[in-house]
Amino acid sequence: MKDAALRKEMVAICRRMNAAGINQGTAGNLSLRAGDGFLVTPSGMPYETMVPEDIVEMDFDGTYAGRRPSSEWRFHRDILKTRGDINVVLHCHSVYATTLACHYKTIPAFHYMTGVAGGSTIRCAKYATFGTQALSDHALVALEGRLACLLGQHGQISLGATLEAALWLAIEVETLSRMYVQVLTLGEPPVLPDDEMARVIEQMRKMSYGLAPDAEGINDAARARGG
Repeated sequence: MKDAALRKEMVAICRRMNAAGINQGTAGNLSLRAGDGFLVTPSGMPYETMVPEDIVEMDFDGTYAGRRPSSEWRFHRDILKTRGDINVVLHCHSVYATTLACHYKTIPAFHYMTGVAGGSTIRCAKYATFGTQALSDHALVALEGRLACLLGQHGQISLGATLEAALWLAIEVETLSRMYVQVLTLGEPPVLPDDEMARVIEQMRKMSYGLAPDAEGINDAARARGG
């Protein structure tokens, strides 16, 4: 079986989506860049019964081998085709992210962790029927310069360079969504300014390369001592 190790890892991540509570039934789907094409979860199959052989191999022209691919294969294809910086597309109907998506709410910088999606907001895409090219087109707009978005009256998409990164981000988007829903019960929250979010995102970028953010003056003091 081609890409056996990748398929096995995809099945494991799918089951972790369920265990983390961000996916229910057959609602979510997952894709991974592989060679000149990509692998995507099959249509209408619960993750607990899915095995590596069920993962569908697709080309960017839309042809596939094996089972019928997820009905959302178009946005998986289009995102992977246009975003060379990512290798994984994860889609789910996590409850709080979907709650906000049903009201077309963009998640603002009410909390600095909004920056994990790559900007000062997590946008909500326009609604379109599931599985359509229109939905894919709307998702690409909402994801411009971002690693995650909400889909109007639908769910969320999170991207990553790896399967682990995409799963982590999807869980973080759901956590932020839950916090924002709760915050809204007290009224619209204050929002961090763009210049602060730019600093936050730069700190996050440094940390992704293993460079811990420095508390002001600490490293200067260490250098003064010869540390």
